[in-house]
Amino acid sequence: SQDYRQAFYWYTKAAEQGYANAQCNLGILYDSGKGVSQDYKQAFYWYTKAVEQDHVKAQFNLGLIYQKGKGVPQDYKQAVFLYEKAAQQGHGKAQFNLGIMHMRGKGVPQNYLFAYAWFDLAAAKDNNALKNRAVVAGYLSYEQILKAQELSKELQNTITN
Repeated sequence: SQDYRQAFYWYTKAAEQGYANAQCNLGILYDSGKGVSQDYKQAFYWYTKAVEQDHVKAQFNLGLIYQKGKGVPQDYKQAVFLYEKAAQQGHGKAQFNLGIMHMRGKGVPQNYLFAYAWFDLAAAKDNNALKNRAVVAGYLSYEQILKAQELSKELQNTITN
């Protein structure tokens, strides 16, 4: 639509000037194909530019690119790395995705304690995290759940939001 094309025009101008929000938003337009032809390589490029400036949403979106292998080889370890950067800044979806990655052993060794802890943090922002935390709890002993809750508190104390 016209509005997305207009947004694309202005985001491009601002992104080329180094504005991280515009770089991330330009990545989103390329990623979704709104206002421009879908182009995962361009999405990757612009997300990367924003990530270089510690843009939290771009960290999450670039993590998705790596997790799904959209325009780049699938790389779960890189996805986890980017999700961790975003999660440390309080990004709830990144925390949720870290729970999934730890639960399934994608990019990290399978670890239900970490999965529980990340779902616990994400639960404040996402009801699906509550459900997944309950699923993971089924694999843990009472003592392990207590450890996972402590781990969640430790992680919470490192978050910079």
